[in-house]
Parts: sequence; structure tokens; C-alpha cells
Amino acid sequence: MDDGLFDAPGAPVGGGTLAGNDHASAPLAVRMRPRTLDELVGQQHLLEPGSPLRRLIEGDQSMALLLWGPPGTGKTTVAAIVSGQTDRVFVEVSAVAAGVKEVRAAIDAARARLASTGQETVLFVDEVHRFTKAQQDALLPGVENRWVTLIAATTENPHFSVISPLLSRSLLLTLEPLTDDDIRGVLASAVADERGLAAAVTLGDEALDHLVRLAGGDARRSLTYLEAAAGAAVAQGLDVIDLTTAERAVDRAAVRYDRDGDQHYDVISAFIKSVRGSDVDAALHYLARMIEAGEDPRFIARRLIVSASEDVGLAHPAALTTAVAAAQAVQLIGMPEARINLAQATIEITLAPKSNAVIRAVDAAIADVRAGRIGTVPAHLRDAHYPGSKKLGHGVGYRYPHDESFGVSEQQYLPDVVLGAEYYQPTGLGAEAGFRERWERIRRMIRGR
Repeated sequence: MDDGLFDAPGAPVGGGTLAGNDHASAPLAVRMRPRTLDELVGQQHLLEPGSPLRRLIEGDQSMALLLWGPPGTGKTTVAAIVSGQTDRVFVEVSAVAAGVKEVRAAIDAARARLASTGQETVLFVDEVHRFTKAQQDALLPGVENRWVTLIAATTENPHFSVISPLLSRSLLLTLEPLTDDDIRGVLASAVADERGLAAAVTLGDEALDHLVRLAGGDARRSLTYLEAAAGAAVAQGLDVIDLTTAERAVDRAAVRYDRDGDQHYDVISAFIKSVRGSDVDAALHYLARMIEAGEDPRFIARRLIVSASEDVGLAHPAALTTAVAAAQAVQLIGMPEARINLAQATIEITLAPKSNAVIRAVDAAIADVRAGRIGTVPAHLRDAHYPGSKKLGHGVGYRYPHDESFGVSEQQYLPDVVLGAEYYQPTGLGAEAGFRERWERIRRMIRGR
């Protein structure tokens, strides 16, 4: 769930606020929840003047919203702001606990409220991707008739997880992961704000860096960790949260890793070299260090994609497919779950037979081009589709491979200057052994050997 900080599913909260969530004993993440769009951290692309979100709130317009983004980026907060700033009644229906009956009951109550008092309702559905088709269908009458202002939140791609009728009737807003600077701002505000820690303690620089790393772009997580660290500091009679206190409070050791410094490059270098060297245990160790340090999982996925072609290549062609799939999984589900996808890709690519024939081939071809060995394209390969091309000899003598035995025709493809070039030198490892045998046979047929 995006927050899990509301009252019972389907319970209306009057006056457009989350009643009961502003008391002193409420979690810090709840007390510090932004009350207006101007307090919302990040998501500047949604806050520009004239944006749909601004129109919904400032113009008090009714529309259905689908909020898609990683945990802790403000999906639930946006719903609460819409409710609070437009004086709508706030009702939550959790996709984890509610069924069709609860959905219909919430919509019927909103319809009755609208008819009797004229007050509109924000129906917030958390984790809408967990709803079945029948449950999502139950939302349609309320949306179509505008009995409710539906705001549905999901961490999964709605194009795959939300039914087309609901998707087509809703405005899809994508929330981006918060940056480290965003998280720093959230923590600084929580330390100073009267709703937060009210400057009862200060946060040391190293402890701040540690909490930012652990948050991984999740504002709620950062505030949960800060609250634990502040409690630990107060219990020890400290007025400063230092690194040791923060480590103990969140039960995780600080990883000595600077994403902008030497450790960033050293660890990713060790990771790739371990993958290349086929040491799964070492590769997983460095993967874990990057994950625990809060490294951008998209960066790790990109490096795996490169390694799949550079170090494995056609010795195990499926490695590239696996790496790309892992990168897509990172985008679709985010951390921490995506650590499993990254680990799977790491293990497969590390254990795969290795070949650097692909990178050697393309670099050898690039080296020839840079050295000026370019040459004229053979006349029979030139474009012959425009008028007059045949008079220039373009396409004359071209042999269509599909008309030849085995689908291969004997003719010159390379320019004269590099006629004897043999860039691709496949190894005999893994699946590339088959590619080597095939390429050697085809090359002899093409070049008439």
C-alpha cells in the first residue's frame, strides 16, 4: 500500500481532512503530510500553472485521476490535498481489503450524500492494480456519472493493470521518484517544523546522508527512519542525531559508498568485473552493496545490459533479453522488489559462457571507418528506386538472396578498400560455436571461396 495510514476502508472522513491523523502521537510521516500543493515535494511537472492537477483543485473540477509512481512519492498525499482543498468528503477503499460490495457501498453513499447535501466525495482507491476486473468495473458508474471524484493509486503500469474502460475515463498522472535533494528537504522540514520534531534534536550531516541513502527516494520511509533515530537520540539524552545513533535506530549499518565519488566507480567496476569473471558470489556481493547504498537501480540495470553484449554476446544470446527484462522490471515495480529481478539477471549473465567477439567486431569496423577506409558503395547495392538510377548503374547486377540456394548469394557487399575485412571473429564458446560454424560457411559462399 502507498501509505496504510488511513481509517478503516470505506470510512468517510468529513471536512476534507484525514481526521484523527494530526495528533501528537501520529506517525511523523502522517503529521508531516503536505496540506497544499505548494507543500508537495518534487513532482514539479504536475504542479505547473494550468496543469490538470491545478485545475482539479483550484478550479474545483471533477475528474478521475490515476496516479502511477513508486511508493512514497506522494500518491496518497495528492488524494488528501484534493479532498482538503476542495472541501470534498474523503473516503478510502483499499484494494487489499475491499471487494465489489464495499466499492458499490462507497459509491452509493457518495451518491446519496451528493443528492442530499450537495457535497462531493473523493473516493481514493489504493493499489488499484490489485482489484479484479469485476471490482474495477464496479467503479465505472461512479466515474461516468461523477458521483465521486475517483483517485486511484498504483505502483504498477496501469496500461497492464487497469481495465481499458477505467483507464480511458481517467487522467493518468505519473509521479517520479524523489531525488536525494528532495529527501533532504523533507528531512530538514521534519526536524524544524512544529508538526514534526520542532527542533528538539538536530540531524548530523553523516546521519542525514545515511537516511537519504536508505530512503531510496521514498519520503515516507525517510520520515519513518528519522522518527526512529530521533527517538533513539532522545532516549540517550542526545540533542544531535549522529551516524551511530541513526545506524542503530534503523538497524542497518551505513554503507561506505558515495554515489558521486570513488566508491561509486570502484564498486560498479568490481561488480562488472566479477560478472565478466563468472564469480556469482562476488557479483552478488557488489550488487548488494549498491542496493544497500541506495544506488539507482536503473544504473545497475543499464550496466547489466551493456555487459550482456560486451562480455557474453552471442555465446548466450538470451543474456541480453534477460538484462533488458530486468531493466523493464525495475521501471515497472521499483525497489525493493526489483532487487530480485536484478539478482536473477546478475546470476544468469555471470554464469553464461563469455565472448567479447561482438564488441571486438564493432570496434574493429569503427576503427577502419575512423582511419578513412570507407570506400564507395558497390554499384549493385546502391538505391535503385528513384527515376534515372538504373542509367547510373545503380542496382544493376544485384542478386536477390531469396532467389538463391540456401538464401545466400555470391556477390560483393563490402567496398573495395575493405574487401578482405573479417571483423566478426566468433569464439567456440556456448551458442557462439554454432554462429561461428554458420558464419564461416556463409562467408565462403558470399565471397566465392
